[in-house]
Amino acid sequence: MPTAAERLARRANVVALAALAALTLLAWLYLWSGAGFGPMSEMSGAMPASDWPLTVLMWAAMMVAMMLPSAAPAILLYGTVSRHSDAARVPPTAAFLGGYLACWTLFAVLAASLQDGLERASLASPMSMALVSSDAAGAVLILAGLYQLTPLKDACLGKCRSPAQFLSRHFRPGATGAFRLGLLHGAYCVGCCWLLMALLFVGGVMNLAWIAVLTLLVAAEKLLPGGTWIARVAGIAMIGWGAYLILA
Repeated sequence: MPTAAERLARRANVVALAALAALTLLAWLYLWSGAGFGPMSEMSGAMPASDWPLTVLMWAAMMVAMMLPSAAPAILLYGTVSRHSDAARVPPTAAFLGGYLACWTLFAVLAASLQDGLERASLASPMSMALVSSDAAGAVLILAGLYQLTPLKDACLGKCRSPAQFLSRHFRPGATGAFRLGLLHGAYCVGCCWLLMALLFVGGVMNLAWIAVLTLLVAAEKLLPGGTWIARVAGIAMIGWGAYLILA
């Protein structure tokens, strides 16, 4: 029969999982409405390049929708570990999540700035939010594919695939330590996936089908057995697709 502490731990994990699911669902609903299926649809494909704060918000929502599902195991594991730490009576899981999302929010700011610059230079369509040149799209695909095969990608992916090892090496108690740990984990995730996020400029920044495909690829790399090989096969496919776009 489970002890009171075990029941409390299970209840805390259920609450944390429900919160992550709700946050992810809200992000997807925001993207859904912004893509033309809801009250935000008047902004879809017509967001002016000068409306930078809304562009940042859009990218931040995309990062939440795309990255939280694959980050959930690390976040939940942190909550479990911190509950068993003598120095943490109340697991600062929210602080860990805050650090993780802060890292991706910074990425969203940079991505929104890049999108703004591309649209001002007429290199990306304000309607599809995708690169207008097939040569440029092919080059991004090849660059992303090559990165999938690099040791840096393997190193960052390894940290994301082994949250227990990551926490055992870097764990710090308390809210401040949790936030810093979340930042570090987020940095590894950005290092793993930043060029996959750049592929949004190939398929369209608000193309929900393309966003879903990339989300599934990120989750497969991080969560499935053989994720490292999935990343490499995907990289080879990206290189082939990019070469086709350029040669065609």
